[in-house]
Amino acid sequence: MVSAMAIDLENARERMVLEQLERRGIKDPRVLAAMRTVARHRFLPVELHEHAYDDGPLPIGDSQTISQPYMVALMSEVAELQGTEKVLEIGTGSGYQTAVLARLARAVYSVELNAHLHDSARALLNSMGFSNVYLRCADGSDGWPEEAPFDVVMVTAAMPGIALPLLNQLTPDGRLIAPIGEDELQTLVRISRKTGHWSEEYFGECRFVKMTGKHGFQD
Repeated sequence: MVSAMAIDLENARERMVLEQLERRGIKDPRVLAAMRTVARHRFLPVELHEHAYDDGPLPIGDSQTISQPYMVALMSEVAELQGTEKVLEIGTGSGYQTAVLARLARAVYSVELNAHLHDSARALLNSMGFSNVYLRCADGSDGWPEEAPFDVVMVTAAMPGIALPLLNQLTPDGRLIAPIGEDELQTLVRISRKTGHWSEEYFGECRFVKMTGKHGFQD
Protein backbone atom coordinates (compact mmCIF):
# COMPACT_ATOMS: atom_id res chain seq x y z
CA MET A 1 0.00 0.00 0.00
CA VAL A 2 1.28 3.45 -0.91
CA SER A 3 0.60 5.76 2.00
CA ALA A 4 -1.45 8.92 1.68
CA MET A 5 1.62 10.86 2.81
CA ALA A 6 3.67 9.40 -0.07
CA ILE A 7 0.97 10.34 -2.59
CA ASP A 8 0.76 13.84 -1.10
CA LEU A 9 4.54 14.26 -1.47
CA GLU A 10 4.40 13.02 -5.08
CA ASN A 11 1.64 15.54 -5.83
CA ALA A 12 3.54 18.30 -4.05
CA ARG A 13 6.66 17.53 -6.11
CA GLU A 14 4.70 17.63 -9.37
CA ARG A 15 3.11 20.94 -8.31
CA MET A 16 6.56 22.32 -7.42
CA VAL A 17 7.86 21.57 -10.92
CA LEU A 18 4.85 23.18 -12.58
CA GLU A 19 4.38 26.26 -10.37
CA GLN A 20 7.91 27.04 -9.13
CA LEU A 21 10.00 25.93 -12.11
CA GLU A 22 8.10 25.85 -15.42
CA ARG A 23 6.11 29.01 -14.70
CA ARG A 24 9.33 30.84 -13.82
CA GLY A 25 10.99 29.92 -17.06
CA ILE A 26 12.97 26.73 -16.38
CA LYS A 27 12.85 25.03 -19.80
CA ASP A 28 15.56 22.35 -19.94
CA PRO A 29 13.55 19.09 -20.17
CA ARG A 30 16.35 17.07 -18.54
CA VAL A 31 16.45 19.44 -15.56
CA LEU A 32 12.66 19.32 -15.17
CA ALA A 33 12.74 15.51 -15.34
CA ALA A 34 15.46 15.35 -12.67
CA MET A 35 13.53 17.70 -10.39
CA ARG A 36 10.45 15.50 -10.86
CA THR A 37 12.43 12.37 -10.01
CA VAL A 38 14.62 13.32 -7.04
CA ALA A 39 12.63 13.21 -3.80
CA ARG A 40 13.57 16.44 -1.98
CA HIS A 41 11.86 15.33 1.24
CA ARG A 42 14.42 12.53 1.68
CA PHE A 43 17.11 15.17 2.19
CA LEU A 44 15.25 16.78 5.09
CA PRO A 45 14.46 15.85 8.70
CA VAL A 46 11.10 14.03 8.97
CA GLU A 47 9.47 16.95 10.74
CA LEU A 48 10.06 19.12 7.64
CA HIS A 49 8.71 16.63 5.07
CA GLU A 50 5.42 18.50 4.74
CA HIS A 51 7.41 21.59 3.68
CA ALA A 52 9.80 19.73 1.37
CA TYR A 53 8.30 21.17 -1.81
CA ASP A 54 7.72 24.70 -0.51
CA ASP A 55 9.18 27.60 -2.47
CA GLY A 56 12.20 28.37 -0.33
CA PRO A 57 15.33 27.08 1.43
CA LEU A 58 14.97 24.95 4.58
CA PRO A 59 17.33 24.29 7.51
CA ILE A 60 19.28 21.01 7.54
CA GLY A 61 21.23 21.61 10.76
CA ASP A 62 24.64 23.09 11.54
CA SER A 63 23.46 26.53 10.30
CA GLN A 64 23.19 25.12 6.76
CA THR A 65 20.23 24.98 4.38
CA ILE A 66 18.86 22.97 1.49
CA SER A 67 18.47 25.38 -1.42
CA GLN A 68 15.15 26.61 -2.80
CA PRO A 69 13.99 24.19 -5.56
CA TYR A 70 14.00 26.99 -8.14
CA MET A 71 17.64 27.82 -7.38
CA VAL A 72 18.65 24.14 -7.71
CA ALA A 73 16.87 23.98 -11.07
CA LEU A 74 18.27 27.32 -12.26
CA MET A 75 21.87 26.40 -11.42
CA SER A 76 21.40 23.01 -13.07
CA GLU A 77 19.98 24.64 -16.21
CA VAL A 78 22.74 27.26 -16.34
CA ALA A 79 25.28 24.40 -16.22
CA GLU A 80 23.97 23.21 -19.62
CA LEU A 81 24.60 19.54 -18.89
CA GLN A 82 24.20 17.00 -21.68
CA GLY A 83 25.00 13.85 -19.72
CA THR A 84 28.66 13.40 -20.64
CA GLU A 85 30.21 15.85 -18.18
CA LYS A 86 32.39 15.44 -15.14
CA VAL A 87 31.11 17.91 -12.54
CA LEU A 88 32.70 19.27 -9.37
CA GLU A 89 30.24 20.47 -6.73
CA ILE A 90 31.53 22.64 -3.90
CA GLY A 91 29.26 22.24 -0.86
CA THR A 92 27.48 18.87 -0.75
CA GLY A 93 25.20 20.03 2.06
CA SER A 94 22.13 17.79 2.22
CA GLY A 95 23.10 16.09 -1.05
CA TYR A 96 19.97 17.26 -2.90
CA GLN A 97 21.73 19.31 -5.59
CA THR A 98 24.27 16.46 -5.83
CA ALA A 99 21.48 13.99 -6.59
CA VAL A 100 19.99 16.26 -9.25
CA LEU A 101 23.41 16.71 -10.87
CA ALA A 102 23.99 12.94 -10.76
CA ARG A 103 20.95 12.52 -13.01
CA LEU A 104 22.23 15.16 -15.45
CA ALA A 105 25.97 14.45 -15.68
CA ARG A 106 28.26 11.46 -16.20
CA ALA A 107 29.98 11.84 -12.82
CA VAL A 108 29.70 14.20 -9.85
CA TYR A 109 32.56 14.91 -7.44
CA SER A 110 31.28 16.78 -4.39
CA VAL A 111 33.26 18.33 -1.53
CA GLU A 112 31.82 19.26 1.88
CA LEU A 113 33.74 20.86 4.75
CA ASN A 114 31.24 19.88 7.48
CA ALA A 115 31.92 16.25 8.50
CA HIS A 116 28.40 15.70 9.87
CA LEU A 117 26.72 16.84 6.63
CA HIS A 118 29.25 14.89 4.56
CA ASP A 119 28.51 11.67 6.47
CA SER A 120 24.73 12.00 6.27
CA ALA A 121 24.80 12.92 2.57
CA ARG A 122 27.05 9.94 1.84
CA ALA A 123 24.72 7.53 3.65
CA LEU A 124 21.65 8.92 1.92
CA LEU A 125 23.08 9.05 -1.60
CA ASN A 126 24.41 5.50 -1.19
CA SER A 127 20.99 4.31 -0.04
CA MET A 128 19.42 5.93 -3.12
CA GLY A 129 21.74 3.95 -5.38
CA PHE A 130 23.80 6.72 -6.98
CA SER A 131 26.91 5.02 -8.39
CA ASN A 132 28.31 8.08 -10.21
CA VAL A 133 28.78 10.29 -7.12
CA TYR A 134 32.14 10.70 -5.34
CA LEU A 135 32.24 12.55 -2.03
CA ARG A 136 35.07 14.10 -0.07
CA CYS A 137 35.20 15.89 3.29
CA ALA A 138 37.59 18.81 2.80
CA ASP A 139 37.89 22.55 2.15
CA GLY A 140 35.90 22.89 -1.07
CA SER A 141 37.37 26.27 -1.93
CA ASP A 142 40.51 24.36 -3.00
CA GLY A 143 38.47 22.21 -5.36
CA TRP A 144 39.55 18.61 -5.96
CA PRO A 145 42.87 18.96 -7.81
CA GLU A 146 43.59 15.22 -8.05
CA GLU A 147 40.41 14.69 -10.09
CA ALA A 148 40.67 17.78 -12.29
CA PRO A 149 39.90 18.86 -14.92
CA PHE A 150 36.12 19.25 -14.71
CA ASP A 151 33.64 20.30 -17.39
CA VAL A 152 31.56 22.14 -14.80
CA VAL A 153 32.33 23.49 -11.33
CA MET A 154 29.20 24.38 -9.34
CA VAL A 155 29.53 26.25 -6.05
CA THR A 156 26.54 26.02 -3.73
CA ALA A 157 27.78 28.52 -1.12
CA ALA A 158 28.26 32.28 -1.37
CA MET A 159 31.76 33.35 -2.41
CA PRO A 160 33.29 36.81 -1.94
CA GLY A 161 35.06 36.41 -5.29
CA ILE A 162 36.17 33.72 -7.71
CA ALA A 163 38.57 31.21 -6.19
CA LEU A 164 41.37 30.77 -8.72
CA PRO A 165 41.93 27.10 -7.83
CA LEU A 166 38.40 26.40 -9.08
CA LEU A 167 38.94 28.20 -12.41
CA ASN A 168 42.23 26.36 -12.82
CA GLN A 169 40.45 23.01 -12.49
CA LEU A 170 38.15 23.60 -15.48
CA THR A 171 38.58 22.04 -18.92
CA PRO A 172 39.25 24.59 -21.72
CA ASP A 173 35.51 24.62 -22.53
CA GLY A 174 34.46 24.35 -18.91
CA ARG A 175 32.21 26.67 -16.93
CA LEU A 176 31.98 27.71 -13.31
CA ILE A 177 28.60 28.53 -11.77
CA ALA A 178 28.65 30.31 -8.41
CA PRO A 179 26.85 32.87 -6.22
CA ILE A 180 29.31 35.76 -5.96
CA GLY A 181 28.94 38.85 -3.79
CA GLU A 182 28.42 40.08 -0.26
CA ASP A 183 27.54 37.84 2.66
CA GLU A 184 23.86 38.92 2.53
CA LEU A 185 23.18 39.03 -1.22
CA GLN A 186 24.91 37.51 -4.22
CA THR A 187 24.56 37.31 -7.98
CA LEU A 188 24.46 33.95 -9.74
CA VAL A 189 27.38 34.03 -12.19
CA ARG A 190 28.52 31.69 -14.96
CA ILE A 191 32.16 32.08 -15.95
CA SER A 192 33.52 30.44 -19.09
CA ARG A 193 36.32 30.96 -21.56
CA LYS A 194 35.05 32.59 -24.72
CA THR A 195 37.64 33.18 -27.45
CA GLY A 196 40.48 32.65 -25.00
CA HIS A 197 39.24 35.14 -22.40
CA TRP A 198 37.15 34.61 -19.28
CA SER A 199 33.63 35.95 -19.71
CA GLU A 200 30.94 36.37 -17.06
CA GLU A 201 27.18 35.98 -17.50
CA TYR A 202 24.68 36.92 -14.80
CA PHE A 203 21.48 35.11 -13.81
CA GLY A 204 19.94 37.28 -11.12
CA GLU A 205 20.23 37.80 -7.38
CA CYS A 206 20.35 34.96 -4.86
CA ARG A 207 21.06 34.27 -1.20
CA PHE A 208 23.31 31.41 -0.13
CA VAL A 209 24.99 30.43 3.10
CA LYS A 210 28.54 31.81 3.19
CA MET A 211 31.44 29.68 2.05
CA THR A 212 34.14 29.18 4.67
CA GLY A 213 37.62 27.81 4.07
CA LYS A 214 40.74 29.27 2.54
CA HIS A 215 39.05 31.10 -0.36
CA GLY A 216 35.73 31.79 1.35
CA PHE A 217 34.56 34.53 3.70
CA GLN A 218 37.08 35.26 6.45
CA ASP A 219 35.11 36.13 9.57
